[in-house]
Amino acid sequence: MDQKTDILQQLRLRFGDQILATQITHDDVTTLWVQKENAHAVLRYLKEEISDPFRMLYDVTAIDERLRSHRQDQPDGDFTIVYHLLSLDRNSDVRVKTSLTGDRPNISSVVDIWQSANWYEREIWDMFGIQFEGHPHLKRILMPPSWEGHPLRKEHPARATEMGPFQLPEEKAESLEKDLQFHPEEWGMKLGEEDTDYMFLNLGPQHPGTHGLLRIILALDGEEIADAAMDIGYHHRGAEKMAERQSWHTFIPYTDRIDYLGGVMNNFAYVQALESLAGIKVPEKAQMIRVMMAEFFRISSHLVWYGTFAQDLGAMSPVFYMFNDRERVFDIVSAITGGRMHPAWFRLGGVSQDLPRGWDRPVRDFIEYFPARLAEYDKLVMQNRIFKARTKGIGAYTLDEAIDWGVTGPGLRACGLDWDFRKKRPYSGYDQLEFDVPIASNGDCYDRAVVRVEELRQSLRIIGQCLKNMPEGSYKSDHPLTTPPRKENTMKDIETLITHFLSVSWGPVIPPGESFFRIEATKGANSYYLISDGNTVAYRVRIRTPSFAHLQMIPNIAKGLTIADLIAILGSVDYVLADVDR
Repeated sequence: MDQKTDILQQLRLRFGDQILATQITHDDVTTLWVQKENAHAVLRYLKEEISDPFRMLYDVTAIDERLRSHRQDQPDGDFTIVYHLLSLDRNSDVRVKTSLTGDRPNISSVVDIWQSANWYEREIWDMFGIQFEGHPHLKRILMPPSWEGHPLRKEHPARATEMGPFQLPEEKAESLEKDLQFHPEEWGMKLGEEDTDYMFLNLGPQHPGTHGLLRIILALDGEEIADAAMDIGYHHRGAEKMAERQSWHTFIPYTDRIDYLGGVMNNFAYVQALESLAGIKVPEKAQMIRVMMAEFFRISSHLVWYGTFAQDLGAMSPVFYMFNDRERVFDIVSAITGGRMHPAWFRLGGVSQDLPRGWDRPVRDFIEYFPARLAEYDKLVMQNRIFKARTKGIGAYTLDEAIDWGVTGPGLRACGLDWDFRKKRPYSGYDQLEFDVPIASNGDCYDRAVVRVEELRQSLRIIGQCLKNMPEGSYKSDHPLTTPPRKENTMKDIETLITHFLSVSWGPVIPPGESFFRIEATKGANSYYLISDGNTVAYRVRIRTPSFAHLQMIPNIAKGLTIADLIAILGSVDYVLADVDR
C-alpha cells in the first residue's frame, strides 16, 4: 500500500464522510477537502494521532476562488483555506483544504494545535479578510494598521496606477499618529508582574543588529528579556499580488528579490513548480547548470551570514575578508549569467543561455582557492573563545520545538536531525552527486553556525562534481511552452515567428491545475504553490519562505536572556527581511 492510500484509509476510517473529496494535483501531494466544522479535528488527528504523524505545519494560505473558472471536482465556495502539513517520519506531505463562503468568512484557529499557525493566520486575515475564531492576537501583520481592504482579494487593485493619488489630510495624519502609539496590551504583552513594572524598549526598526527594517518590542525586567513581540512588514512589496499581474515568464525576476542574497536559488522552486504544471522535462545539462549556480549562491549567501554574524559579536576583520571572497563568487556568476546578485537566469525548461566558453577556468580556480580561506576563517571565528562564549548555549531549542515551529534548513539540522531536501527528495540531479548533510546536536547559536560553515565545504564539493561531470546537450527543453524558439529558426517560417512573438510578449499559456515545489534554499525550505486557470498569468502564487517561519519563534527562545544575547540569536538565525515580508 502506498503512503497516499494509507493516509486516506486512516482518515476515512476515523472521519468517514466528513472527508468531502480528494483532489488530483500535478505535484502528487495527497490533497483532501473537509468541511470547515471538521477541519480542526482532522488537523489535530493528523498531528497527534495518525501513525507517523504530520508534526510540522509547513504552511497555511488562502485562495480567493470567486473569479476562478476551472474547479472540476472541487467543492463550491468563495474562499479556500489550504493547510500544508509535513511528516518527517514518513517523508510525506498532506494538503488539507476547506471551503468558505460569504464576504466575511470565518473558521476556527489552529494556534492551539501549532503555535506557528499564529503568523500564518494573521497573514491570511490581513491579505484576505478571513476571520480565525479563537486566535489570540488577530491583527494586521504585513500591511500598516490603517490599511483599507485586503490586498490578495481579487477586487483589490494590483498597481498604484489603479488607485487614486495619495493624500494625507490633517485628520488622517492625526489618526495615523494615534495608530503608532504603543500600548503593550494591544501586542499581547503584560505591563509587568506583581512586584515589577517592565521597561519597554524598541530594538529597531533602524538597528544594525536587525539587518534591515525590523522592530522588536522588548519587555525588560532589568536587563533580562521578559517578553518580546516582532513587528514585521516594513519590506512588504506584495510579491504574491504581483505574480497575479505578471506573465509566467516575467515574474521570474521578481523572485530574485525575495531572498535577495539567494540569487537564482529563488528562481529554482518557481520554475520547477511551473514545469510540473506544464509537463516539461528539463535536459540533464540544464539541471546540472542549475545545481552549480544554486550552490554558488549558497556559498555567497553563507559568506554574508558568516561575516555579519562575526561582526555582530564584535569581530571586525572577518566581514571584509568574506565579502572579498563573495566578490570572487560574483565574478564567476556575472561571467556566466551577465548579472551579479539578481541575474534572473533560470527559465521555464532550462536556463537563459548555454555556459560560455572558458567557464570552467574561473570555477576551477575558485575550487582550488577557497578551502584554505575556510580554514583561516575557522581560526578567526569558530575557534575564537569570545565567539564561543557569546554563542554556546544561547538561543537553543529542541528538535521537537523546531518541528512544531516549522524550522527547516540549518536551524533544523543543528538539532541533530539529518534532513535535507536535496537528499530526502532529490531534484535537478542532486541524487547523482555526492555530498554530506552537516548536523549538530545542541540547537544553539554556535551549532547553527557549525552547520552553515560545513555547508560551505559541501557546496564547494558539489560544484567540483558539476565541473568534472557537466553533461553534453542542450541548456533548455525543446517543449513548445519553454523559452522562445532559436533566433535562426524564426526567419524560416511565419508560424515560428508568430510563436516567438507571442512567447516574448504574452508568455506561455499554462494548462489549468495546481502544483507545489520545494527546494533546500540558503536559509531553509523555500517553496512555490502555483495555481493556473489556463491563462498566461497565474491565478494564485503562494510563496512560502523559511525566514517567515524562523523569525516567528525568536521571542520564544529569547526570553530570560539579555539584549546582547538577542543580537547573537538574530545573527545565528540568518534571515532576510524581504524573505519574511515578500
